[in-house]
Amino acid sequence: MTSTDNLRARIALMAAHCAGMVDIVALPVWVGTLIARFGFDPQQAGALATLFLASGVMASMILAPRFHRVRGRWIVPVAYAVAGAAFLACMRTSQFETLAVLHVVGGLATGLGLSVTHGTVALTSNPHRLFGFMQVAVGFFGIAYMVSAPQIIAAVGGPGLFAVFGGIMLAACGITALAFPSARPVPAAAAARAPSAHPLPKAAWCAMAGISLMNVTQAMVFSFMERMGADRGYTASDLHALLIVVGVVNLAPGAIAAMLQHRLDARKVVLAGVVAQAALVLSLVSSTAFPAYAAAGAFFVSTVIFTHIFTFGMLAKLDPMGRAVSATPAMMMIGSAIGPILGGTLVKFYGYAAIGWAAVAIGAVAFCFFLQLRGRSAHLHPRSA
Repeated sequence: MTSTDNLRARIALMAAHCAGMVDIVALPVWVGTLIARFGFDPQQAGALATLFLASGVMASMILAPRFHRVRGRWIVPVAYAVAGAAFLACMRTSQFETLAVLHVVGGLATGLGLSVTHGTVALTSNPHRLFGFMQVAVGFFGIAYMVSAPQIIAAVGGPGLFAVFGGIMLAACGITALAFPSARPVPAAAAARAPSAHPLPKAAWCAMAGISLMNVTQAMVFSFMERMGADRGYTASDLHALLIVVGVVNLAPGAIAAMLQHRLDARKVVLAGVVAQAALVLSLVSSTAFPAYAAAGAFFVSTVIFTHIFTFGMLAKLDPMGRAVSATPAMMMIGSAIGPILGGTLVKFYGYAAIGWAAVAIGAVAFCFFLQLRGRSAHLHPRSA
Protein backbone atom coordinates (compact mmCIF):
# COMPACT_ATOMS: atom_id res chain seq x y z
CA MET A 1 0.00 0.00 0.00
CA THR A 2 1.31 3.46 -0.93
CA SER A 3 0.91 6.23 1.66
CA THR A 4 -1.06 9.27 0.57
CA ASP A 5 1.64 11.56 1.96
CA ASN A 6 4.88 10.34 0.34
CA LEU A 7 6.48 11.96 -2.72
CA ARG A 8 5.56 9.18 -5.19
CA ALA A 9 1.92 9.38 -4.20
CA ARG A 10 1.84 13.16 -4.47
CA ILE A 11 3.38 13.05 -7.95
CA ALA A 12 0.72 10.54 -9.01
CA LEU A 13 -2.05 12.70 -7.51
CA MET A 14 -0.70 15.75 -9.33
CA ALA A 15 -0.50 13.87 -12.65
CA ALA A 16 -4.06 12.62 -12.28
CA HIS A 17 -5.24 16.10 -11.31
CA CYS A 18 -3.58 17.76 -14.31
CA ALA A 19 -5.03 15.24 -16.76
CA GLY A 20 -8.49 15.52 -15.28
CA MET A 21 -8.30 19.32 -15.31
CA VAL A 22 -7.38 19.49 -18.99
CA ASP A 23 -10.46 21.59 -19.73
CA ILE A 24 -9.35 24.45 -17.48
CA VAL A 25 -6.23 25.02 -19.60
CA ALA A 26 -7.42 23.76 -22.99
CA LEU A 27 -10.91 25.19 -23.53
CA PRO A 28 -9.88 28.16 -25.73
CA VAL A 29 -7.75 25.98 -28.02
CA TRP A 30 -10.30 23.15 -27.83
CA VAL A 31 -13.30 25.25 -28.87
CA GLY A 32 -11.25 27.39 -31.24
CA THR A 33 -9.90 24.32 -33.06
CA LEU A 34 -13.37 22.78 -33.38
CA ILE A 35 -14.55 26.00 -35.03
CA ALA A 36 -11.50 26.81 -37.16
CA ARG A 37 -10.34 23.29 -38.15
CA PHE A 38 -13.53 21.22 -38.11
CA GLY A 39 -15.96 23.87 -39.36
CA PHE A 40 -18.40 23.71 -36.45
CA ASP A 41 -20.30 26.82 -35.41
CA PRO A 42 -19.81 28.22 -31.87
CA GLN A 43 -22.88 26.40 -30.56
CA GLN A 44 -21.75 23.01 -31.92
CA ALA A 45 -18.18 23.48 -30.70
CA GLY A 46 -19.45 24.47 -27.28
CA ALA A 47 -21.79 21.48 -27.28
CA LEU A 48 -18.93 18.99 -27.77
CA ALA A 49 -17.00 20.44 -24.87
CA THR A 50 -20.21 20.44 -22.84
CA LEU A 51 -20.84 16.75 -23.59
CA PHE A 52 -17.38 15.86 -22.31
CA LEU A 53 -17.83 17.90 -19.15
CA ALA A 54 -21.44 16.87 -18.48
CA SER A 55 -20.37 13.23 -18.69
CA GLY A 56 -17.64 13.97 -16.16
CA VAL A 57 -20.26 15.47 -13.86
CA MET A 58 -22.40 12.33 -14.13
CA ALA A 59 -19.47 10.05 -13.29
CA SER A 60 -18.44 12.18 -10.32
CA MET A 61 -21.99 12.42 -8.96
CA ILE A 62 -22.36 8.65 -9.11
CA LEU A 63 -19.02 7.93 -7.42
CA ALA A 64 -18.75 10.74 -4.85
CA PRO A 65 -21.46 9.51 -2.41
CA ARG A 66 -19.81 6.07 -2.49
CA PHE A 67 -16.20 7.22 -2.27
CA HIS A 68 -15.78 6.12 1.36
CA ARG A 69 -16.67 2.56 0.29
CA VAL A 70 -14.52 2.12 -2.83
CA ARG A 71 -10.88 1.20 -3.32
CA GLY A 72 -9.69 3.55 -6.02
CA ARG A 73 -6.12 2.32 -6.51
CA TRP A 74 -6.79 0.91 -9.97
CA ILE A 75 -9.86 2.93 -10.91
CA VAL A 76 -7.72 5.95 -11.80
CA PRO A 77 -5.26 4.39 -14.29
CA VAL A 78 -8.01 2.39 -15.98
CA ALA A 79 -10.20 5.49 -16.25
CA TYR A 80 -7.43 7.51 -17.88
CA ALA A 81 -6.62 4.66 -20.24
CA VAL A 82 -10.22 4.69 -21.47
CA ALA A 83 -10.18 8.50 -21.78
CA GLY A 84 -6.96 8.36 -23.78
CA ALA A 85 -8.39 5.74 -26.14
CA ALA A 86 -11.52 7.85 -26.68
CA PHE A 87 -9.50 10.93 -27.60
CA LEU A 88 -7.22 9.01 -29.94
CA ALA A 89 -10.32 7.61 -31.66
CA CYS A 90 -11.48 11.22 -32.22
CA MET A 91 -8.50 11.66 -34.56
CA ARG A 92 -10.14 9.38 -37.09
CA THR A 93 -13.41 11.26 -37.58
CA SER A 94 -14.80 14.74 -38.24
CA GLN A 95 -18.48 13.81 -37.92
CA PHE A 96 -20.24 15.69 -35.15
CA GLU A 97 -22.29 12.67 -34.01
CA THR A 98 -19.27 10.37 -33.70
CA LEU A 99 -17.23 13.02 -31.94
CA ALA A 100 -20.15 13.56 -29.56
CA VAL A 101 -20.23 9.89 -28.55
CA LEU A 102 -16.46 9.79 -28.05
CA HIS A 103 -16.57 12.99 -25.97
CA VAL A 104 -19.18 11.35 -23.73
CA VAL A 105 -17.00 8.26 -23.23
CA GLY A 106 -13.92 10.36 -22.54
CA GLY A 107 -15.83 12.57 -20.13
CA LEU A 108 -17.23 9.66 -18.13
CA ALA A 109 -13.78 8.12 -17.74
CA THR A 110 -12.08 11.41 -16.88
CA GLY A 111 -14.73 12.31 -14.31
CA LEU A 112 -14.36 8.95 -12.63
CA GLY A 113 -10.56 9.21 -12.41
CA LEU A 114 -10.63 12.80 -11.17
CA SER A 115 -13.31 12.09 -8.55
CA VAL A 116 -11.22 9.32 -6.99
CA THR A 117 -8.16 11.57 -7.15
CA HIS A 118 -9.80 14.45 -5.30
CA GLY A 119 -11.39 12.17 -2.74
CA THR A 120 -7.96 10.71 -2.04
CA VAL A 121 -6.50 14.20 -1.56
CA ALA A 122 -9.08 14.75 1.20
CA LEU A 123 -7.45 11.89 3.15
CA THR A 124 -4.00 13.49 3.23
CA SER A 125 -2.69 15.37 6.25
CA ASN A 126 -3.34 18.83 4.75
CA PRO A 127 -5.78 18.80 1.80
CA HIS A 128 -5.80 22.60 1.40
CA ARG A 129 -2.03 22.82 1.00
CA LEU A 130 -1.74 19.79 -1.28
CA PHE A 131 -4.58 21.02 -3.50
CA GLY A 132 -2.86 24.39 -3.69
CA PHE A 133 0.37 22.84 -4.96
CA MET A 134 -1.61 20.61 -7.31
CA GLN A 135 -2.95 23.81 -8.84
CA VAL A 136 0.64 25.01 -9.25
CA ALA A 137 1.25 21.80 -11.20
CA VAL A 138 -1.76 22.68 -13.38
CA GLY A 139 -0.09 26.04 -14.03
CA PHE A 140 3.08 24.36 -15.34
CA PHE A 141 0.91 21.94 -17.29
CA GLY A 142 -0.98 24.86 -18.82
CA ILE A 143 2.20 26.57 -19.96
CA ALA A 144 3.45 23.37 -21.59
CA TYR A 145 0.09 22.87 -23.27
CA MET A 146 -0.18 26.40 -24.61
CA VAL A 147 3.39 26.34 -25.92
CA SER A 148 3.08 22.98 -27.67
CA ALA A 149 -0.55 22.29 -28.60
CA PRO A 150 -1.09 25.19 -31.04
CA GLN A 151 2.15 24.28 -32.81
CA ILE A 152 1.10 20.64 -33.14
CA ILE A 153 -2.35 21.60 -34.39
CA ALA A 154 -0.84 24.03 -36.91
CA ALA A 155 1.47 21.28 -38.17
CA VAL A 156 -0.96 18.33 -38.43
CA GLY A 157 -4.39 19.95 -38.41
CA GLY A 158 -7.44 19.41 -36.22
CA PRO A 159 -6.64 15.78 -35.29
CA GLY A 160 -3.55 17.11 -33.50
CA LEU A 161 -5.86 18.48 -30.78
CA PHE A 162 -7.04 14.98 -29.94
CA ALA A 163 -3.55 13.48 -30.27
CA VAL A 164 -2.39 15.86 -27.52
CA PHE A 165 -5.38 15.03 -25.32
CA GLY A 166 -4.86 11.31 -25.84
CA GLY A 167 -1.17 11.58 -24.97
CA ILE A 168 -1.97 13.50 -21.77
CA MET A 169 -4.47 10.88 -20.62
CA LEU A 170 -2.18 7.95 -21.39
CA ALA A 171 0.73 9.61 -19.56
CA ALA A 172 -1.52 10.01 -16.50
CA CYS A 173 -2.52 6.35 -16.85
CA GLY A 174 1.09 5.22 -16.73
CA ILE A 175 2.09 7.41 -13.78
CA THR A 176 -0.93 6.51 -11.67
CA ALA A 177 -0.58 2.80 -12.44
CA LEU A 178 2.89 2.95 -10.88
CA ALA A 179 2.32 5.21 -7.90
CA PHE A 180 -1.32 6.06 -7.14
CA PRO A 181 -1.89 5.59 -3.39
CA SER A 182 -4.30 3.15 -1.80
CA ALA A 183 -6.37 4.84 0.87
CA ARG A 184 -9.66 4.58 2.68
CA PRO A 185 -11.19 7.18 4.97
CA VAL A 186 -12.07 4.63 7.66
CA PRO A 187 -10.95 1.09 8.48
CA ALA A 188 -12.96 -1.68 6.87
CA ALA A 189 -14.58 -2.69 10.16
CA ALA A 190 -15.67 0.86 10.83
CA ALA A 191 -16.89 1.34 7.28
CA ALA A 192 -19.91 -0.83 7.99
CA ARG A 193 -20.81 1.46 10.88
CA ALA A 194 -19.86 4.70 9.10
CA PRO A 195 -22.68 7.20 8.70
CA SER A 196 -22.82 6.77 4.93
CA ALA A 197 -26.26 8.35 4.83
CA HIS A 198 -25.19 11.16 7.14
CA PRO A 199 -26.25 14.30 5.25
CA LEU A 200 -23.70 16.91 4.33
CA PRO A 201 -24.08 20.17 6.30
CA LYS A 202 -25.81 23.15 4.71
CA ALA A 203 -22.49 25.02 4.56
CA ALA A 204 -21.03 22.30 2.33
CA TRP A 205 -23.94 22.47 -0.11
CA CYS A 206 -23.69 26.27 -0.24
CA ALA A 207 -19.96 26.15 -0.91
CA MET A 208 -20.46 23.52 -3.61
CA ALA A 209 -23.20 25.58 -5.32
CA GLY A 210 -21.15 28.78 -5.21
CA ILE A 211 -18.01 27.30 -6.73
CA SER A 212 -20.07 25.47 -9.37
CA LEU A 213 -21.56 28.79 -10.46
CA MET A 214 -18.12 30.37 -10.60
CA ASN A 215 -17.09 27.56 -12.91
CA VAL A 216 -20.06 28.29 -15.17
CA THR A 217 -18.67 31.79 -15.66
CA GLN A 218 -15.11 30.48 -15.97
CA ALA A 219 -15.98 28.10 -18.80
CA MET A 220 -18.48 30.41 -20.50
CA VAL A 221 -15.92 33.19 -20.88
CA PHE A 222 -12.64 31.27 -21.17
CA SER A 223 -14.01 29.04 -23.95
CA PHE A 224 -14.38 32.09 -26.19
CA MET A 225 -11.49 34.25 -25.02
CA GLU A 226 -9.35 33.37 -28.02
CA ARG A 227 -12.24 33.71 -30.50
CA MET A 228 -13.42 36.97 -28.95
CA GLY A 229 -9.95 38.44 -29.33
CA ALA A 230 -9.61 37.19 -32.90
CA ASP A 231 -12.97 38.69 -33.86
CA ARG A 232 -11.80 42.04 -32.47
CA GLY A 233 -8.80 41.96 -34.78
CA TYR A 234 -6.07 41.00 -32.32
CA THR A 235 -3.30 39.00 -33.99
CA ALA A 236 -2.89 35.26 -33.58
CA SER A 237 0.59 35.76 -32.11
CA ASP A 238 -0.74 38.22 -29.51
CA LEU A 239 -3.51 35.84 -28.50
CA HIS A 240 -1.14 32.89 -28.34
CA ALA A 241 1.17 34.94 -26.13
CA LEU A 242 -1.79 35.87 -23.89
CA LEU A 243 -2.70 32.21 -23.39
CA ILE A 244 0.89 31.46 -22.39
CA VAL A 245 0.80 34.38 -19.95
CA VAL A 246 -2.41 32.94 -18.48
CA GLY A 247 -0.50 29.73 -17.79
CA VAL A 248 2.37 31.62 -16.16
CA VAL A 249 0.03 33.65 -13.95
CA ASN A 250 -1.77 30.45 -12.97
CA LEU A 251 1.41 29.26 -11.25
CA ALA A 252 0.90 31.83 -8.51
CA PRO A 253 -2.54 31.28 -6.92
CA GLY A 254 -1.90 27.71 -5.77
CA ALA A 255 1.30 28.54 -3.93
CA ILE A 256 -0.11 31.78 -2.51
CA ALA A 257 -3.28 30.04 -1.31
CA ALA A 258 -1.19 27.32 0.35
CA MET A 259 0.94 29.89 2.18
CA LEU A 260 -2.05 31.99 3.26
CA GLN A 261 -4.08 29.01 4.46
CA HIS A 262 -4.19 30.16 8.09
CA ARG A 263 -3.93 33.91 7.44
CA LEU A 264 -7.09 34.57 5.44
CA ASP A 265 -10.72 33.97 6.36
CA ALA A 266 -12.05 31.47 3.82
CA ARG A 267 -15.50 33.06 3.66
CA LYS A 268 -14.05 36.49 2.82
CA VAL A 269 -11.83 34.93 0.17
CA VAL A 270 -14.70 33.26 -1.68
CA LEU A 271 -16.89 36.38 -1.53
CA ALA A 272 -14.06 38.52 -2.89
CA GLY A 273 -13.36 35.91 -5.56
CA VAL A 274 -16.89 36.13 -6.96
CA VAL A 275 -16.73 39.93 -7.17
CA ALA A 276 -13.28 39.90 -8.78
CA GLN A 277 -14.36 37.34 -11.38
CA ALA A 278 -17.38 39.39 -12.46
CA ALA A 279 -15.27 42.55 -12.70
CA LEU A 280 -12.68 40.82 -14.89
CA VAL A 281 -15.37 39.47 -17.22
CA LEU A 282 -16.87 42.93 -17.69
CA SER A 283 -13.40 44.26 -18.45
CA LEU A 284 -12.81 41.51 -21.03
CA VAL A 285 -16.05 41.97 -22.94
CA SER A 286 -15.82 45.77 -22.94
CA SER A 287 -12.11 46.17 -23.79
CA THR A 288 -11.39 47.67 -27.18
CA ALA A 289 -7.58 47.77 -26.85
CA PHE A 290 -5.40 44.71 -26.54
CA PRO A 291 -3.45 45.80 -23.40
CA ALA A 292 -6.67 46.12 -21.37
CA TYR A 293 -7.97 42.86 -22.85
CA ALA A 294 -4.73 41.06 -22.02
CA ALA A 295 -4.60 42.42 -18.47
CA ALA A 296 -8.10 41.13 -17.67
CA GLY A 297 -7.53 37.84 -19.47
CA ALA A 298 -4.21 37.15 -17.74
CA PHE A 299 -5.80 37.07 -14.28
CA PHE A 300 -9.22 35.67 -15.15
CA VAL A 301 -8.48 31.98 -14.60
CA SER A 302 -6.28 32.51 -11.54
CA THR A 303 -9.20 34.14 -9.71
CA VAL A 304 -11.31 30.99 -9.72
CA ILE A 305 -8.26 28.81 -8.97
CA PHE A 306 -7.46 30.81 -5.84
CA THR A 307 -11.09 30.81 -4.71
CA HIS A 308 -11.48 27.10 -5.37
CA ILE A 309 -8.51 26.15 -3.21
CA PHE A 310 -10.12 27.79 -0.19
CA THR A 311 -13.45 26.14 -1.06
CA PHE A 312 -11.67 22.77 -1.30
CA GLY A 313 -10.17 23.32 2.16
CA MET A 314 -13.59 24.16 3.60
CA LEU A 315 -15.15 21.02 2.18
CA ALA A 316 -12.32 18.76 3.38
CA LYS A 317 -12.90 20.07 6.88
CA LEU A 318 -16.70 19.91 6.72
CA ASP A 319 -16.72 16.30 5.48
CA PRO A 320 -13.64 14.31 6.67
CA MET A 321 -14.99 11.18 4.94
CA GLY A 322 -14.05 12.71 1.59
CA ARG A 323 -17.49 12.60 -0.05
CA ALA A 324 -17.81 16.36 -0.60
CA VAL A 325 -14.26 16.72 -1.92
CA SER A 326 -14.71 13.65 -4.12
CA ALA A 327 -17.52 15.60 -5.78
CA THR A 328 -15.07 18.35 -6.79
CA PRO A 329 -15.10 17.24 -10.46
CA ALA A 330 -18.90 17.52 -10.43
CA MET A 331 -18.69 20.99 -8.90
CA MET A 332 -16.18 22.09 -11.50
CA MET A 333 -17.48 20.22 -14.50
CA ILE A 334 -21.16 20.99 -14.01
CA GLY A 335 -20.18 24.63 -14.33
CA SER A 336 -17.77 23.92 -17.14
CA ALA A 337 -20.36 21.77 -18.91
CA ILE A 338 -22.96 24.51 -18.92
CA GLY A 339 -20.47 27.26 -19.73
CA PRO A 340 -19.38 26.43 -23.31
CA ILE A 341 -22.86 25.73 -24.66
CA LEU A 342 -24.32 28.70 -22.81
CA GLY A 343 -21.53 30.96 -24.02
CA GLY A 344 -21.80 29.66 -27.58
CA THR A 345 -25.55 30.24 -27.65
CA LEU A 346 -25.25 33.76 -26.23
CA VAL A 347 -22.47 34.66 -28.68
CA LYS A 348 -24.35 33.19 -31.63
CA PHE A 349 -27.56 35.14 -31.00
CA TYR A 350 -26.55 38.21 -28.97
CA GLY A 351 -22.81 38.77 -29.32
CA TYR A 352 -19.96 38.76 -26.82
CA ALA A 353 -21.42 41.48 -24.60
CA ALA A 354 -24.16 39.04 -23.55
CA ILE A 355 -21.72 36.75 -21.77
CA GLY A 356 -20.58 39.71 -19.67
CA TRP A 357 -24.06 40.40 -18.35
CA ALA A 358 -24.69 36.68 -17.87
CA ALA A 359 -21.50 36.52 -15.79
CA VAL A 360 -22.73 39.34 -13.55
CA ALA A 361 -26.07 37.59 -13.00
CA ILE A 362 -24.42 34.24 -12.25
CA GLY A 363 -21.93 35.93 -9.93
CA ALA A 364 -24.75 37.55 -7.95
CA VAL A 365 -26.33 34.16 -7.31
CA ALA A 366 -22.95 32.63 -6.32
CA PHE A 367 -22.37 35.54 -3.93
CA CYS A 368 -25.70 34.78 -2.23
CA PHE A 369 -24.72 31.14 -1.74
CA PHE A 370 -21.37 32.09 -0.22
CA LEU A 371 -23.12 34.55 2.09
CA GLN A 372 -24.81 31.54 3.70
CA LEU A 373 -21.43 30.61 5.18
CA ARG A 374 -21.87 33.47 7.68
CA GLY A 375 -21.19 32.56 11.29
CA ARG A 376 -19.33 29.36 10.43
CA SER A 377 -15.80 30.74 10.30
CA ALA A 378 -14.73 28.55 13.19
CA HIS A 379 -15.56 25.52 11.12
CA LEU A 380 -14.16 26.70 7.80
CA HIS A 381 -10.44 26.74 8.50
CA PRO A 382 -8.74 23.71 6.89
CA ARG A 383 -6.97 21.27 9.14
CA SER A 384 -3.41 22.11 10.00
CA ALA A 385 -0.44 20.11 8.80
